[in-house]
Amino acid sequence: MKVAVASLNGIDVATAAGYLQGMMEHRFPLVLGKDFAGTVEALGEGVEGFAVGDAVFGVVMEPFLGAGSLAQYVAVPAGHSLARIPAGLKAEDAGALGLAGATAADSLNAMALVEQETVLISGAAGGVGSLAVQLAAARGAVVIATARPGAQTDYVTGLTGAEVHVVDFTGDLQAQVRAIAPDGVDAVLHLAGDGAQLAGLVRPGGRIASPVGLTQDAVKGKDVTVHPIMADPNAPTLTALAEQVASGALRVPVTATYSLEQAAQAFAAFGASTPGKIAVSCS
Repeated sequence: MKVAVASLNGIDVATAAGYLQGMMEHRFPLVLGKDFAGTVEALGEGVEGFAVGDAVFGVVMEPFLGAGSLAQYVAVPAGHSLARIPAGLKAEDAGALGLAGATAADSLNAMALVEQETVLISGAAGGVGSLAVQLAAARGAVVIATARPGAQTDYVTGLTGAEVHVVDFTGDLQAQVRAIAPDGVDAVLHLAGDGAQLAGLVRPGGRIASPVGLTQDAVKGKDVTVHPIMADPNAPTLTALAEQVASGALRVPVTATYSLEQAAQAFAAFGASTPGKIAVSCS
């Protein structure tokens, strides 16, 4: 693929900081980046379903770190984590959708979140959280989102037309959440903060989805089910997300775009907790 747009995710920042050394194989020279959108430049032998010139997007899902998407070109297997960009979806948005969108969707699916249930989304202003707030609201759930007061709160409340209850995670979180859900929330999407503390806000029999490492052992003694999440950005999931964006039902929250030459600045912006998704133009 010739890459038009990529975006940053937490795994990219963690890799750059050296946090994943010893946890995943590193192949040097190591190119960072998971998300991408662009056009098919060439096909490997036996590839079916795609043609040169197709507009596509997806996620680099190699079992090692190194062959990333923050580049002019990237090669990926055609059979997984790759989908066409439908009419109505801009490349700028497609390049920031894959990993965060799949993580949000897989988390809500794991918890089997349904209409009228109450879900607390910690880290709601981040890339995954921004998409999860919209997807949960679309399911008819009552959404409680954590954010800092001021601009971050305004950003989260502007993500969807549905009402979102925003609570200040720097204040008395328990009091704020219990004021909205006196018996505890039905579910928590754990994207930031102390997962064990968040478990104390869940009603008995409730559940937590955690893409950031919370396990069942961490909530011993609580009647809560923990679902560790490893996102699977397969083609059907990517296609469903893309169709929602193309229809206007979902918005990809790109709040800043940098050129490939400005990649270091993009990483700095991510580290400064810039809300939403940070895109990188590679063309």
